[in-house]
Amino acid sequence: MTETDPVATLIRDVADRIILPRFRNLGADQIIEKAPGDLVTIADREAEQALSEGLRRIEGTAAVIGEEATAADPSVLDAVGGARVWIIDPIDGTEHFAAGRSPFGVMVALAEYGRIEAAWIYDPVRGRMCHARRGGGTLIDGVPVTIRTPANTKPIAALATKFFPAPLRETVEAQAATAFDLVPVPRCAAEQYATLCLSGNQVGFFLRTLPWDHAAGSLLLEEAGGCVRRWDGSPYRLDDGKTGLLLACDAATWDLAHATLFAEKAGLDPNAPPPLA
Repeated sequence: MTETDPVATLIRDVADRIILPRFRNLGADQIIEKAPGDLVTIADREAEQALSEGLRRIEGTAAVIGEEATAADPSVLDAVGGARVWIIDPIDGTEHFAAGRSPFGVMVALAEYGRIEAAWIYDPVRGRMCHARRGGGTLIDGVPVTIRTPANTKPIAALATKFFPAPLRETVEAQAATAFDLVPVPRCAAEQYATLCLSGNQVGFFLRTLPWDHAAGSLLLEEAGGCVRRWDGSPYRLDDGKTGLLLACDAATWDLAHATLFAEKAGLDPNAPPPLA
């Protein structure tokens, strides 16, 4: 990221004007439960509108898919495999934001025919900007970042098993603990991808893979030297119609994670995601 990057400039501006002024300053009527356990705030909606308008000015030929626009009209997601598509998560970690705590972040990605080509993740509280372009590496606050794989230590894994039925969650986590040190997920994909890129964790695991949660982070992780694949080992694409993602700091750790999490005793089938709890 450089100061001349118009997308990064737009994201910072929206965060400064719309998101941060409402952090720890939301009225009860400005927080809505759009689905059970799924919150949206006035800041989410206003930030997405401002980001959408700004991205259209930067590249008007690209479609725009935003989390809140898709919640209002699911057909917006039909464009996900199109020629040029902006993908926006205006506030990832809305539950934290609404409660007046961090982490939360702004995520924007640019994709072509289902393949992510550029990505931005911004932490407004830290002022930390992560940026990647396919083939160009990952930058955090303008500094190139390469994942460091720790030697002779158990990899750290943050597994998003919230949506698993309770018995399956317990089985998967018990199996994972045989190979990894388990830590809680941050309940914010923006933070989890940044932590992986900064070598704080070595493994991530998701069942639900909505585009706005993973488009930006997946490219950041890959360009920093990490490995991002579907549970069945196939490359992650926005338009593949699949669910489930396994993330790792490198290919060898990904192989270890896959062998561990999909061992017979774990009870998971990489080709058939479990029902949601």
